[in-house]
Amino acid sequence: MVRTVIGGLLGGLAMFITGFIFWGTPLSALALSRAGDQASANLQAAMAQALTPTGTGVYIIPDPATAQGTVLYGRGPVAQIFYNATGFPVMDGSALIGGLILSLVVGVIIALALRFALSDFVSRARISILFALAAVLWLHVGQAVFNHAPWAYILYLAFSDFVALAAAGLIAAKLMESKAPVATAATDTLH
Repeated sequence: MVRTVIGGLLGGLAMFITGFIFWGTPLSALALSRAGDQASANLQAAMAQALTPTGTGVYIIPDPATAQGTVLYGRGPVAQIFYNATGFPVMDGSALIGGLILSLVVGVIIALALRFALSDFVSRARISILFALAAVLWLHVGQAVFNHAPWAYILYLAFSDFVALAAAGLIAAKLMESKAPVATAATDTLH
């Protein structure tokens, strides 16, 4: 069980590092669109004026819950905005600490699932990769399919999370690998 927990913690650390590589370095520019300084300032002022009274939340713009909103939504442009009325530092230390803790917890959960369900490295590796693929397809690619989210961003996000989840599973599976020789059935024959 100790090897399982250590494998989970190392797998979680690998997830955290993978996330940093994909999202904390210039690689993230592959997924993100940029607005210029003036356009950003104009949009920020418009959000502060229109959204601050209702507060932090996720907004669908225009809101298709009304007849007029449905017409405007059909015409476009449309947006889904993750809005925070107060802002926060670009490199928020508390988010990094929380993210590390979350990564470690997820790594241990992956390792425990692999330990309780399977007994050999090959099976654990296959399951790790297949579940990582299933998770990103449903959770991320589904956003592009169901909500018309931008494909470039979604595919980058899905790939980064697939690499992180698969790495965590493979590391945990490898550390759980038994060093004991596999027992074979007796091959005595009668003559």
